Amino acid sequence: MQFNHYGGEAAMLAADLVNLTGEFTAADLEPLLASHGIVETRLSAEEVADLADWADRLTPVFGAQDLDERCAKINALLARTVTRPYISMHDHHPHLHYSVPGAGAVARIRAVTIAGLAYVVCFASASRLGRCARGRCTTAFVDTSRNGRRAYCSVRCANNDAVARHRSRS
Repeated sequence: MQFNHYGGEAAMLAADLVNLTGEFTAADLEPLLASHGIVETRLSAEEVADLADWADRLTPVFGAQDLDERCAKINALLARTVTRPYISMHDHHPHLHYSVPGAGAVARIRAVTIAGLAYVVCFASASRLGRCARGRCTTAFVDTSRNGRRAYCSVRCANNDAVARHRSRS
C-alpha cells in the first residue's frame, strides 16, 4: 500500500513515537524525526516532555478496537491540536501543511501525526493501525502490506511466535 507523505509517513512517525521506550531525550528524537521528514528536529527539554506526553496520548489509538472507538480517540486528539490546513508552495510544488504558520515544532508534529492517523483510518483502513500479535511484544505499527492483514511488527516476531506455537504442540 502506498501512502502520501502526510498520510502514511506521518502515521508511521506516530507509531515510532509510541514505540519509544524509557525517558525521551532530544538525542533519541532528533534522528527519528529527521527520518520521517520533520525539518525542525532540535527540541528543548520542555518540547521533549511535551512530545513524550503526546506519544502517551497516541498510544491508545493503536491495536484492535471498534471503529467508532478508534474514531472517537482520534477525534479527541484532533481537537487538542492547533491546526489550520493550508496549501504551501515553499518548494515550488503545492502540498498540504496541517499546522498554522509559525507554530512550534511540537505543535507541527502533533498536527501531522494525528492527521496522518486520521488519513489512514479514512483512506486505508482503521485496522492498519495495529499492535504486534506476539504475546510479549506490544509494538505499534502501521500496516503497509498490500492485503492489510499484517499481525506482527516484524518478521522476527512472526517467526518467534511461530516457533513458540510449534514448541507448545510438541
